[in-house]
Amino acid sequence: MSCNNALLCIFVILMSLCIGSDSTLGNKHTVSYKYDRIDEVNKKCAFVLKSASDLKPDDGGMNDITEELSFLNGDWWQELNGEGAPLMPFDDRDLSKGSTNLESPLNLVSFWVTDVSRSHRSWNSVFVSGFLQMGITLEGLFAEKPYERSPRFDIWPGHSQLSVKFQGIYAEWEKNYGERVMCLLGSTVLPSRQPDSANPWGWLKESGYTNQPLLTQDDQILLVLYYPRKLTLTRRAIWGSMKSLNPKSNLKYFDEVHMSSWLGTSVNYEFGSENVVSKACDPYPFKDSSMNGEIDIYKGLDFCVILERFTRQEALTIVPNWKCNGTEEFCSKLGPFASDKEINATDGSFKNVKLVLQDVRCEKTTLQDTHDFTRVSSVFRVVLPSENQFTAAQRTGLNKMTLSAEGIWKPWSGQLCMVGCSWIVAADGTGCSSRICLYIPLSFSIKQRNILMGTFSSLKGNTSSYFPLAFEKPVRPSELWDQYTASRPFYKYSKIDAAGAVLEKNEPFSIGTVIKKSVLKFPKVDYMEQYTSSLSLLSEDLTLHISAVPDPYPNSVLPKTYVEMEILSVGPLFGRYWSSENGSSFQNEISQPDTTEYTEKQLLLNVSAQLNLAEKEYSNISALFVEGIYNPRVGKMYLIGCRDVRASWKILYESMDLEAGLDCLVELVISYPPTTARWLVNPTARISISSQRNEDDPLYFAPLKLQTFPIMYRKQREDILSRRGVEGILRILTLTMAISCIFSQLLYIRDNMDPVPYISLVMLGVQAIGYSLPLITGAEALFKKADAEIHDLQNSRVIRLVDYAVKILVLVAFSLTLRLCQKVWKSRIRLLTRTPLESHRVPSDKRVFLATLIIHFIGFILVLILHYVNTSHKPLQTDRFIDSTGYSYTIREWEVVLEEYMGLVQDFFLLPQIIGNLVWTIQCIPLRKLYYIGITSVRLLPHIYDYMRSPFPNPYFSQEYEFASPRLDFYSKFGDIAIPVMAVFLAFVVYAQQRWSSDELSQTLTLGRAKFLPLGSKGYERLPTMSIEAELTSAVNRDASLEEEDNEE
Repeated sequence: MSCNNALLCIFVILMSLCIGSDSTLGNKHTVSYKYDRIDEVNKKCAFVLKSASDLKPDDGGMNDITEELSFLNGDWWQELNGEGAPLMPFDDRDLSKGSTNLESPLNLVSFWVTDVSRSHRSWNSVFVSGFLQMGITLEGLFAEKPYERSPRFDIWPGHSQLSVKFQGIYAEWEKNYGERVMCLLGSTVLPSRQPDSANPWGWLKESGYTNQPLLTQDDQILLVLYYPRKLTLTRRAIWGSMKSLNPKSNLKYFDEVHMSSWLGTSVNYEFGSENVVSKACDPYPFKDSSMNGEIDIYKGLDFCVILERFTRQEALTIVPNWKCNGTEEFCSKLGPFASDKEINATDGSFKNVKLVLQDVRCEKTTLQDTHDFTRVSSVFRVVLPSENQFTAAQRTGLNKMTLSAEGIWKPWSGQLCMVGCSWIVAADGTGCSSRICLYIPLSFSIKQRNILMGTFSSLKGNTSSYFPLAFEKPVRPSELWDQYTASRPFYKYSKIDAAGAVLEKNEPFSIGTVIKKSVLKFPKVDYMEQYTSSLSLLSEDLTLHISAVPDPYPNSVLPKTYVEMEILSVGPLFGRYWSSENGSSFQNEISQPDTTEYTEKQLLLNVSAQLNLAEKEYSNISALFVEGIYNPRVGKMYLIGCRDVRASWKILYESMDLEAGLDCLVELVISYPPTTARWLVNPTARISISSQRNEDDPLYFAPLKLQTFPIMYRKQREDILSRRGVEGILRILTLTMAISCIFSQLLYIRDNMDPVPYISLVMLGVQAIGYSLPLITGAEALFKKADAEIHDLQNSRVIRLVDYAVKILVLVAFSLTLRLCQKVWKSRIRLLTRTPLESHRVPSDKRVFLATLIIHFIGFILVLILHYVNTSHKPLQTDRFIDSTGYSYTIREWEVVLEEYMGLVQDFFLLPQIIGNLVWTIQCIPLRKLYYIGITSVRLLPHIYDYMRSPFPNPYFSQEYEFASPRLDFYSKFGDIAIPVMAVFLAFVVYAQQRWSSDELSQTLTLGRAKFLPLGSKGYERLPTMSIEAELTSAVNRDASLEEEDNEE
């Protein structure tokens, strides 16, 4: 009993220790806030306390301060003017080295209120703690609060960051329409600055600074932050300054740091700036000249939901002022935003200048006349070309590139009218001098491809300070779902007649076209399925996202470009069909036509799309809006394209044939590969683009022809399985043939023992290695040229069974080949045992191996030279190879060539036998015809198959998964012809050597005194036969035992 009590006590003690240990670990990262600088804070922040108002009891909890007064990714700056004391260094070595990196560093600051002290509160203030992180970065954001216990400074190339720990007071002012103020003292470690003002960060150039920067402790930092008490249109900004309390002579001193941000989502926005909004939107709706009756706009009840979805983390495109006819300076202005060096560098085209909407908030309101409307507020921010769009969308700093906006949207008009206020604005609305009109279109055409569009205009009337600035967001099919699609957007075709002329010009009648229409099948509408769904699936098949090269294939450096072909509409279907979202009502909207009496012309489908080319060489046609006809009988699109030339606004007035700033004198023909007979047809799409303008026209461009990499249709996975299965069956057949040939050779040497020693072991070794490699590496046997792709075909039961059968047959062929080697090896040992004094007369493969090795070494060197000559126009590459298991590693070009050459060695497996026959001057028939002719045929079948099938080893995967180029060396069409011819020649040589003796061949191949073959040598003359050897009494018993052993084998 006492023992049990003792065990119980020990258990309780251990549990207590564990609980205590867990609690210790749990509190390891808790931070205790010390307010040990109260007197110093009261002294330095006396100006705040002097104007502070009473804190009401309901403010005493201050539970919301930690959320409401924290901000993320604001802006900070110093006004150094060339000289001064900067706060921190920045290592721009990445900028100086990488000239292609156009991104500029951002000065970001984040602040968190970490504690509100209930025990340190007075009638007009309360003590708080805070933590600030700021830096200069190319890499990201300051969105996560760092560890508070120890402030630190970190720097590495492209990134500098400083964290500061603060304690101070929170108070409220009545002035400036009510403000909330924090005055804080901070402590941190600052990077050491040298006295030389021209080079204060000399240590930055020293190696190893990243791990051990020079730091100095500093607790003389004053931070003052000003917050609006309410979040409204004119009271949104957070302003702050951080000063050093050290004297200027102190190396810790830094010039004042200014900060700006805005109140976050934890603070409710208060609509109520009707007086300011009415300046821009009364009367409503505003008569916007940019809109006309041709465009239908959204007037549903889910405007804010759609607006937030289209603008969340998405950038809008700013349109050049192509309609402006004023001075260049006036027409190059970026609307209400400031124009800095980057903006001016675009020369009015605003190339790569984007616009983002942030902090979109909505409030539905009902008036007395029962008309509902929605109030909307947001912040518009310009994203410069040097900025990252994602990072810019997270910034909260207010500056000359931002505009705070508030307005109204009424369903019956469809117009969102807002007033825009600059970053510095008075409470009465002074500084709100811009009008913003925004729309969500429902109708689309070749001239209207935007799912969101709007304008900025000035409220200054005749004294307008800028030309109205337009912005837009092009539509993407992936966005067409939910509430927006339920509003039934549609497409208006307007270029079908012009596209018909392109069809007549590019599709003349020919026998080839007739055969193509009758034999080949191309992507088309499956009328056996639901019509709307079938149209949507056809859109997927016609969509292209793939690399392409010029057509024809160039001999110089390969200029590869990426092609994006987004299908916007096919026939009556706009966008995509989402059955789970649209429901049955939308399914019934598009009725299936009766195709029983359709002519070929009536089967043509209207299509519209957007074509993008990601290559600098094609920048003048990098984006094309296309519309036209798709002929499913031949798999071709005949299109009219419109390219945006509004960026060239200076020459627009010279061209009188533009349509809404678009050059629509562009013709395109896109040819798709067939869905059938893909093994025999190159599965690539071809794109032809040409301008219909004269060559002296400034908008003319040279014709362009592209050929894509192999593409895959929606249902091509079944074709992959089919092709893989067919190739597996061919492997099984060829391996079965090889096994039959090897087995026939074993039967042959069982009945004919005399020629067995004259079978080359090098020849058998080459075959054994060829069979063993697939067993070791998992590569394909015989059909080594098959693709090495990543896919889930291994999950197919049929494919797995075929693979297992192939591996078993490879193992059988390997075993039989080893058996042949064993037979030959023992026959030579037997001969050597019988005639130990005449070992030189026993066939040996030493000279055969040496000669074969020399020949193949020379051949490999020649192949490398030829490969270098053929690819000298390309830089030396180290490619990334992905094997069938998904494991990736790098390979070099010479390794690829060596891999291919190993296949060539196996194809020329008879070469060692031919060399051996010459060396041994055979007078017998070592190899059976069925064996060497059959094995040769087996080795030739993959080349014949490859010559007949698709030019690409794998038409379903991109080139990075191809182990060898189909256009170079052994795997070219020339190789598929030359290698079989050479292999057949080697088989004929073996036949001739075994059909005629060496003396007969030497005499036959003698031309005058020139002898192509040496006369027969007595060195390898056949040894006595077994019947004669039996008469040697000294070897009778030994011969009998050997015969017994051979029979057992």
